[in-house]
Amino acid sequence: MRVPLDGLPERVTIYEVGPRDGLQNEKAIVPVADKAEFVARLAGAGLRTIETTSFVHPRWVPQLADAEELLGAVTRDPAVRYPVLVPNEHGLDRALANGITEIAIFGSATETFARRNLNRTVEESLAMFAPVVDRARAEGLWVRGYVSMVCGDPWEGDVPIEQVVSVATRMMDLGCSELSLGDTIGVGTPGQVTALIEALAAAGVGADRLAVHFHDTYGQALANTLAALRAGVTVVDASAGGLGGCPYAESATGNLPTEDLVWMLDGLGVETGVDLRRLAETSRWMAARLGRPSPSRVVQALAE
Repeated sequence: MRVPLDGLPERVTIYEVGPRDGLQNEKAIVPVADKAEFVARLAGAGLRTIETTSFVHPRWVPQLADAEELLGAVTRDPAVRYPVLVPNEHGLDRALANGITEIAIFGSATETFARRNLNRTVEESLAMFAPVVDRARAEGLWVRGYVSMVCGDPWEGDVPIEQVVSVATRMMDLGCSELSLGDTIGVGTPGQVTALIEALAAAGVGADRLAVHFHDTYGQALANTLAALRAGVTVVDASAGGLGGCPYAESATGNLPTEDLVWMLDGLGVETGVDLRRLAETSRWMAARLGRPSPSRVVQALAE
C-alpha cells in the first residue's frame, strides 16, 4: 500500500553502485561476462545511473583490473549513465580513451582514511583532484565527488560536522556537479545526517547538489536516507542486493540494498522508475554466482 508522507520529493534518482563499490570487495574475481550481464540486467530493471567500474591501479583493487575489457563488453544504453571512479589524471586518460562521459573522484573527510586510501593527506588529495576535474570539465564530462567518513572514522572516532563541511565545500569548489556524502562505516543516525545537510546548505552547498551513500552496519541506512530526503536530497546511492562491505568496521553489512530502498520509496509513493521484481531477480542471479545469499531483506522476502 502506498501511503505518502509530507515533505518528501516526488521522485528519487537511485545511483546504483553495485558493479563498482559492491563487487570491488569480492575476493574471487567475477568474470567479465558476468559483470557485463549484471550491468545490463540493472539497466533492464530501470536503473538509469550505474557506476560500472574504477580506473584504479589493479594492484590496489584486483577485482577491477578488467575495467577496459568490461566497458568494451557493456552495450551502453543511451538512456543510462555509466560513471566510473577516477583517482588521478592517469585514470582520467583511461576514462577518456574508453568514451566515458561521467566520472567520480573519491576524497575523505579525515586525514587517517585519506592516507590509508589515497596515500596522501586531505590537502594533497585535493591538489591531486584539481587537474582531474579541470580537464574533465574541459572535455565536457560530468563530475561527481565523494566524501567518505562523513559521520565517523574507525581510527579518529566521531568526525566534526565542520570538518566535513570544510572538505566538502573545497571539493565542490574544484568544479564537481554533485557531491555524495559517504557514511563509510555506517555509524550515522538521522539527527546527524540532518545537521550535516543543513550545515552544508548554510555553507553554500544545497541539497539539490548532494547525494547520500549510507552503509548499514548498525541498521541505520534507511532511517538516514529518509532523513536526507526530508532535508531535500533527491539522489541516493545503493547497491543491488546489498553487495559490498566495509573492511574498517566489524560486522559491517555493506551498502544500502537497492531493493530495500525501492520497497520503502514505493510505499511512500516516491517514484524511482525501478522494477523491483526484476531488480530482485538480478540480485538473486548475482548472489548465485557469488555463492551466497543476498543480505537484502527485500530480496529474501520476495524469494519466499
